[in-house]
Amino acid sequence: MLITTTNTIDGHTITKYHTVVTGEAIIGANLFKDIFASITDLVGGRSGTYERVLREAKDNALQELQYNAKAMGANGVVGIDLDYETIGHNSSMLMVTASGTAVSYQE
Repeated sequence: MLITTTNTIDGHTITKYHTVVTGEAIIGANLFKDIFASITDLVGGRSGTYERVLREAKDNALQELQYNAKAMGANGVVGIDLDYETIGHNSSMLMVTASGTAVSYQE
């Protein structure tokens, strides 16, 4: 399935716009990750732990978006937007939402 942040798929003609489709992922960061990330923040540098968590959440949200698009008969999603939010007590969880327009296009 082709997914893109653009509103078109180069080289292909969109034949049907289905509807808006979304995928969500919520991932919590545990205490040990928080401690190690705090140490990294204190001494400087990037937090590989949080980067992996962000990447995992994004990948999960995009996989769900594709699953939902396929379930409605689409073979692509255009105009994808990713949103990141912290939620929960003390912002202890990360929510990633992927949204776009499910489409059918000619291959």
